[in-house]
Amino acid sequence: MSDRGASSRIRTFPTADGLLAYREEGTGDPLVLLHGGFLDHGMWEAQIRAFAPHHRVIAPDARGHGASANATRPFRPADDLAALLRYLDAAPAVLVGISVGGATAVDTALEHPGLVRAVVVGGVGTSEPVFEDPWIRKAQAEQHRALAAGDIAGWIAAYVRIACGPHRTPADADPDVVRRLHDMVSRTVAKHTAGEPDHLVPVTDTWRRAARIAVPVLALHGALDNSDHLAMAERLVATVPDGRSATVPGAAHYPNMENPAGYNTLLARFLEQPADSSPRPGTAAPGR
Repeated sequence: MSDRGASSRIRTFPTADGLLAYREEGTGDPLVLLHGGFLDHGMWEAQIRAFAPHHRVIAPDARGHGASANATRPFRPADDLAALLRYLDAAPAVLVGISVGGATAVDTALEHPGLVRAVVVGGVGTSEPVFEDPWIRKAQAEQHRALAAGDIAGWIAAYVRIACGPHRTPADADPDVVRRLHDMVSRTVAKHTAGEPDHLVPVTDTWRRAARIAVPVLALHGALDNSDHLAMAERLVATVPDGRSATVPGAAHYPNMENPAGYNTLLARFLEQPADSSPRPGTAAPGR
């Protein structure tokens, strides 16, 4: 499946630091899909097709990713997202994010609560991650070594290994998913240069403040994800007043790509009535 076939449907909106890109399909209640770090909105192709018939689906490219401008001044992804929601008059919205996208969803709920109706995260807790598991720490060290050596191919290979999880190698995963991850990461990396300043401004004190998130929060896991990613998401849903979790089998860090049918089933169930509906802790999606 190509992630570039929808390029003609990409739109942009102006900010003080360049144009930011997004894809918008369908009508109804706003559903915002937030991609992982170094990816782009193309990771959500299966969800755009599934949910646009009944929702207003908005899938942005984060600043510095996909078709969005690189940062030239300090910025916060949550502020970029808030600007997009206001520009489109698309609030309050359900924010669905995986990895860095999930962190942006949580940050937006903290910094711009009036724009958010519910939050769905995967593979993340807040934008202040905690990594302790030896497997992922080793993979991250491989990335750092590759980056220091200027080995972009090695860095991307380590990224894909993390995305496939500790229970298998990329050779054991769906080759189409592996290819799509590789292609998206390669395109994002190509937008940047060595030694480029990092203008990202963190949102702080997120774990303590998470207890004040008043909207429903669902952690939608890939069963094969790394233990730290799973633990952070579970910590988040245990912290917020209305938190629940569900598991997508046969998938790791990006369950929406590896098992879209299972992921979509659980997400649809949550969207039907997020304030009081299942899934509750321990819910599992159908197998692939």
